[in-house]
Amino acid sequence: MKNLLERINALAKKQKSEGLTEQEIQEREELRKEYIKQFRAGMTDILDNTYIKEPDGTLKKLQKK
Repeated sequence: MKNLLERINALAKKQKSEGLTEQEIQEREELRKEYIKQFRAGMTDILDNTYIKEPDGTLKKLQKK
């Protein structure tokens, strides 16, 4: 994921300074989609393993809405 961010940031910097070619624009879009996919998967994993502690001390699994 770190490599994705580095490449996305490099393309963003290049776009601001000199612009991007069509290939680079396509690469940027693919990288952004992959980053979002990985971010959502990680967040879903975190939320799937989240519990709420009730006042009586019991743990209740977080429910999907």
